[in-house]
Amino acid sequence: QVQLVESGGGLVQAGDSLRLSCAASGRTFSWYGMGWFRQAPGKQRELVTTINSGGSTNYVDSVKGRFTISRDNAKNTVTLQMNSLKPEDTAVYYCARSRDAGGWLDEWRYDYWGQGTQVTVSS
Repeated sequence: QVQLVESGGGLVQAGDSLRLSCAASGRTFSWYGMGWFRQAPGKQRELVTTINSGGSTNYVDSVKGRFTISRDNAKNTVTLQMNSLKPEDTAVYYCARSRDAGGWLDEWRYDYWGQGTQVTVSS
């Protein structure tokens, strides 16, 4: 059983930065793609960014140039650096592991999820 534990959320002001981390259990972390998703109040969960096993990344248009995903396979962690935060970035952020090496855009391709961490950006 794979466990994903997110950390680093909090309350910040618009324009600030936050760094989210996701720690994964298991010895095969490097084999799998990873993703960050978010769910704002009253909205469906949406993709934020993905990284495949080779380090290639995808970003939703609304975060391009502001957010950066990275992975450290030696530490079994994936990190989301969020800069220039906006109130519309307020959401619960979830880390997820892909079913394979891909950094897919579709939520159904992810089979393990963390519990989420709250990010609140005030204006």
